[in-house]
Amino acid sequence: MKKARFFITGTDTDAGKTVATLALLHAFKQQGLQTVALKPLAAGCESIDGELRNADAVQLQNAATVHLPYDQVNPVSLKDAVAPHIAASREGRKLLASRIVGLVRGALMVPADVYLVEGAGGWYVPLNERETQANLVKDLQIPVILVVGMRLGCLNHAILSARSIQLDGVRVAGWIANCVQPARAPYMDGPELDANVAILQDMLSAPCLGVIPYCQPLDLDVMAASIQTDLLLKPYR
Repeated sequence: MKKARFFITGTDTDAGKTVATLALLHAFKQQGLQTVALKPLAAGCESIDGELRNADAVQLQNAATVHLPYDQVNPVSLKDAVAPHIAASREGRKLLASRIVGLVRGALMVPADVYLVEGAGGWYVPLNERETQANLVKDLQIPVILVVGMRLGCLNHAILSARSIQLDGVRVAGWIANCVQPARAPYMDGPELDANVAILQDMLSAPCLGVIPYCQPLDLDVMAASIQTDLLLKPYR
């Protein structure tokens, strides 16, 4: 199998990028595939033993079958849980797409079958006054998996995000509907959830890879079973 590389972005903050990435990692592990997981940029880190750690990045590090040092999984760690360019400015730092690209490319040289790179926030999260996260992915030239947080307003966010990614010349490999609210939450109860997924299937050109149910605590077996990884891996077989 050829090496499969994907960038995970979301319709907005808290859409469930990490949940979706964990589900994918678990599904690939069940298939006997070697995985690398990266979160190159993370804002919202805690100091542990004198070093900054991001909870999502730690989960990815532990879930991947190829264990990388933390500073390779998350090379740019920012303390404050705010927009990355603001967090960096508070620390007297400047984020540059070219630097982050270089760090990611180094990690992508590690032998594996599937590489998942989780972004920060949504597609156009600013890195500095001129660059956004989109510049990072365009330079890497890897396809995108869009995670749609299923809640009120998600249809507009999903359609805009998918079209923006495509206009930037990046392929959307597929999208994942992630249920961020309990089943009986307003606007996303059973029939309404189905209706929202159905309209996105009609309006988005990329395939729906699955619908991850609301799981608290996380149930990796249930989450992984909801994803059709064959739709992702077919071009790499």
